[in-house]
Amino acid sequence: MKLKVVSKILDANERIAQENRRIFNDAGVFVVNLMSSPGAGKTSLLERTIKELKHRVKVGVIEGDITGTKDAVRIKSLGVPVIQINTGGACHLDANMLNEVLKYIPLNKLDLLFIENVGNLVCPAEFNVGENMKVMILSLPEGDDKPLKYPLMFQESSVLIINKIDLKPFLDVDMERIKKSARSLNSSIKIFEVSCKTGSGMGEWADWLYSQCKPP
Repeated sequence: MKLKVVSKILDANERIAQENRRIFNDAGVFVVNLMSSPGAGKTSLLERTIKELKHRVKVGVIEGDITGTKDAVRIKSLGVPVIQINTGGACHLDANMLNEVLKYIPLNKLDLLFIENVGNLVCPAEFNVGENMKVMILSLPEGDDKPLKYPLMFQESSVLIINKIDLKPFLDVDMERIKKSARSLNSSIKIFEVSCKTGSGMGEWADWLYSQCKPP
């Protein structure tokens, strides 16, 4: 019975995700679903990325949190349109939550839309929301065992961003092990090493993302 209920939930989510995908395609907007555990640096990475790209493409953001608006306020200060979704306890955004707020963001005026998902290494990977790609952020202090402990996140993501590399001298973490394990789960995953604190690696990441989403 439990399996049938879960299957129905995922099937319903997939139908709405496809509708979201149609809306995004019609608007000509490229959509990136940012996922990570809490504290890995999603909002900091988003701030840095927007600063790198906002003079090249028109950017918008949908912020997902269980409660509060702190991250949305940070993003709004950069002068880009932002909408907040509070899940009220749910550990992820789903396609229906996204569908409900799309009318409040000017999709036809955007080239790139970021969805900052709720901090969690499990549930966000299970729910398609209609995005073009899932991007996962793993901070170096989380350790080198995470790919094999949370495989679905790495399997579903097109990109892995290893953040907080400025802390590497102070940590007993094998970054090569992270990359090797991630590629064993997903051979096509693109990996970037960055520090949102120092800016290291951000240009390379932003340039690559621009190549994926740049308007014709």
